[in-house]
Amino acid sequence: MNPSMKPLVIFSHGKVSGPKGNRIQALSKVCEEQGFDVESLDYRRLHTNERVTKLNNYLMNLSRPYILVGTSMGGYVSAVAGLSNDPMGIFLISPAVYMDGYAEADLERLECPVTVVHGWQDDIVPVENVIRFAQAAKADLHVFDGGHRLREKLDETESCFAQFLRNCRKQNPHIRLQTLSSHYGTSISG
Repeated sequence: MNPSMKPLVIFSHGKVSGPKGNRIQALSKVCEEQGFDVESLDYRRLHTNERVTKLNNYLMNLSRPYILVGTSMGGYVSAVAGLSNDPMGIFLISPAVYMDGYAEADLERLECPVTVVHGWQDDIVPVENVIRFAQAAKADLHVFDGGHRLREKLDETESCFAQFLRNCRKQNPHIRLQTLSSHYGTSISG
């Protein structure tokens, strides 16, 4: 891994969304403002295990620092991929953890910082599953008054994500980061 390369945030979308969804677009802006590049993989028409394989294959060829971000099924995919790779951190929104039909994974073995955002009224992924995951992974957990998509909590989600990125930056001071101000000749590292 080359720490002199600008880090990448890799988004993994949910089962019924796509790589250019509204939430991914909003969070991509937060990434760019903080000096991270963005990639959003397209998993449409792939089953869960195929998604994990696709992300693992992508990460195998990556030579720069990265952060994994996943929503719903993409949260499960990001968490499982994080077990066999070395991300700077993992940020999950309504992750589909401990769900029927998904392979059981040793999620407590995640060794990087993890932050989870979830809704109390999520009718797809029970909040109990996410609390169990957060405890096992020693994750920071933010539970909001909202459903699975947390549409009404986008500002709060963006705020949590921005803080998560700042924390990743602090924990990895050797990583090269440039903010939007770098376009005007000022580079910010660490």
